[in-house]
Amino acid sequence: MATVRLWDPLLRVCHWSFALVFFANYFINEEGEDWHQWLGYYAVGCLLVRLVWGFVGPPSARWADFWPTPARLAAHARALLRGQSFHRLGHSPIGALVMLLMLSCIAGLGLTGWLSQEVDALWGADWPMDLHSFLADALLALVCVHLLAAVVESLRLRENLPLSMLTGRRRLPDDH
Repeated sequence: MATVRLWDPLLRVCHWSFALVFFANYFINEEGEDWHQWLGYYAVGCLLVRLVWGFVGPPSARWADFWPTPARLAAHARALLRGQSFHRLGHSPIGALVMLLMLSCIAGLGLTGWLSQEVDALWGADWPMDLHSFLADALLALVCVHLLAAVVESLRLRENLPLSMLTGRRRLPDDH
């Protein structure tokens, strides 16, 4: 079975950093604690690196490679509804959409987390913390969708997709 190097080390470090920071800040650290704040800043730093890497990184990391256009999303949805194979080396269109939503939540968490520390500047407004909590819960839901999809697609494609995010290698589709 032929494999190809797909996920570069920087992309994998960002991915696993997001996972670890989210787990730590959602389940372990209390809001407002120093660790919560510093890990949040680290996640925003990873997000900025990932955004730039989407323009200058290798082809599989580039936004143009997997941007979920309406046509790509429709083709992927049609294939799923028909039970047809839809094997891409990189993110599937629906997977890319979920990934972009997760990155948006991370950006929103960074902004609202920072704003919630600047309460005096906002005259004691509660909305930054309320929005921060909502975004954290939304990200948890998206992470669950992401994990479930990784398991389902691994079974469907007979390929360990989470392992590919550890090793950086992915099995080539049969038609390559």
